[in-house]
Amino acid sequence: MVQSVGNMALARVGRCCRSLVRDVAKVAFCGALQPGWIEASVGAKRHLLSEDVIKLQDFQQRKLAVAHLVTGSKGNYIELFSQKIERNELILRDELKLLLHLCQSADDMVIARDAICRYHAENRNFVYGEFKFGPLFVRLCYELGLESLAAATLTDKNMRGFFSDATSFNITIDMLFTKGSFEKALEVLRTMREHGIPFNKDTLTLATGTCYKMNTAESYRICTALVEEGQTKGNSIPRHAYCFAVAIALRQNDVENAELLYSRIMNTDSRLCQNLKLLILLMSGAVDEAISVLSAATLHKSPPFVRKPEFSQDVVDVLRLRSESGPHVMEVEHIVTHLEGADQVTPQTLDGMLCHTPTGKRKPVLVLEARKTSRRTLKSLQSNLLSE
Repeated sequence: MVQSVGNMALARVGRCCRSLVRDVAKVAFCGALQPGWIEASVGAKRHLLSEDVIKLQDFQQRKLAVAHLVTGSKGNYIELFSQKIERNELILRDELKLLLHLCQSADDMVIARDAICRYHAENRNFVYGEFKFGPLFVRLCYELGLESLAAATLTDKNMRGFFSDATSFNITIDMLFTKGSFEKALEVLRTMREHGIPFNKDTLTLATGTCYKMNTAESYRICTALVEEGQTKGNSIPRHAYCFAVAIALRQNDVENAELLYSRIMNTDSRLCQNLKLLILLMSGAVDEAISVLSAATLHKSPPFVRKPEFSQDVVDVLRLRSESGPHVMEVEHIVTHLEGADQVTPQTLDGMLCHTPTGKRKPVLVLEARKTSRRTLKSLQSNLLSE
């Protein structure tokens, strides 16, 4: 994959170098990559978006391919680009692509931001289908941990129209969510709405998750409005978004709405949904029904390789609190003891279950067809066991 990316990068570098290194003999190249830069970035933490959406590893592979091709050249492309901006020269598309693939630091990103601002000002009426720099820029911000720069650029009124895709906004909101900058995440979400960018499933998950984390009356109103809007338009609302909506409803003591939202989840056969359902029962006063659910879990018969129902310690604590000084105290303790002995009570919090990183889509395993002829003799192979 890196090789194919490298070939494409080579073609781009050839075109870019003609304009970028006109005075290359006057400037010394200092853009050699530091060893280990890719390993240091792979460990970036995400909460709500999978690698299928972030595509950080693919982006890093492309950067590595481009950097490998230009390392042997002369001239510091970052410095040359800075001089190009100072001279108010026209910025070409392939030049900007190359610049964004060579940025390695926050200082480089300042030049990159100036470059995309200039490029946008010069190409506001871009042709439909033109290459979108938005995802490239925000992935670079993601790699370097520059979520504030990404958010400030997306919400800049002068950049309206440059970020015309949902991916740029989603990755930026995910960065802000991970860092706990929920107010800023909502601002980016509002900008997305103002720019007329349609919300997709990832956007709804990020938006409801942000509202859940903020846990204010206003964020609850926004969360409910987003879910209702999606339902009215007939959009498919992901289960994860519904779970966030149920959770904030419970945190706002709106049990009735939590029950309504939970009833709209098509598939509740997950650990998170089971815990939310149990919490709804407890907060609505249906302690008997909650005990029945847990009793059924203790009698759950399944093969060793099948995961048994697990309940968060948070939910178990609420059960104990709701049943204390009541007729079910001994029964609850017996059930909880049984669940703990079977490792069905997990220390993971309900918040931890909600704010998890999805695994993403599994890549299909390629099954190679067995050869029927020998490479050496070109004769038919009588058995697959004789394959070379």
